[in-house]
Amino acid sequence: MSGKTVTRAQLGDAVFHEVGLSRNDSVKLVDAVLEQVADSLSRGEPVKISSFGSFSVRDKGQRMGRNPKTGEEVPIPPRRVLVFRASHVLKDLINNSLGTPESGAGS
Repeated sequence: MSGKTVTRAQLGDAVFHEVGLSRNDSVKLVDAVLEQVADSLSRGEPVKISSFGSFSVRDKGQRMGRNPKTGEEVPIPPRRVLVFRASHVLKDLINNSLGTPESGAGS
């Protein structure tokens, strides 16, 4: 699936084929799960999905940046950013699917 983006519809279709719910119910289930994740994150609550990873919201303070075209310093306002940390299970799956077994070098 290199170069393709997975969509909500594709996730719903996968649930339809794997679980056996109707297509409509499968899409509703995917939407409900994603809505729950988004609602939790918007409240600042971390979301942990076993064997997949964890999502959290981090507050970043105001800082000074620089306009790359003019070199002028400009303030970057404080904001909240979404952070995702993949689980070791997901990292291993990704590395093994690329044919690059993990080595102990440097660890």
